Amino acid sequence: MLNAITRFIRDEEGATAIEYGIIAGMMAILLAFIFNDSTGTLAVALKGVFSRISTSLGGAAGGSGT
Repeated sequence: MLNAITRFIRDEEGATAIEYGIIAGMMAILLAFIFNDSTGTLAVALKGVFSRISTSLGGAAGGSGT
C-alpha cells in the first residue's frame, strides 16, 4: 500500500498537460489583448497592410472594413 501511494505522489504524467494548458490560456489572453486594442501599433500596422492589399486587388475582397 505504501508503495502505491509513493508511486502516485511521484507520478508527473498529467503535470505536462496542465502546464501546456496554462501556457495556451496565457497566450490566448495575450493575443486577445493585442488584437483587441484598435488604437495599438500592431492593430494600426495590420489595418494598413490589409488596406494596401485590398487597394492592390481593386477592392475585390469586399468586406466591411471595420
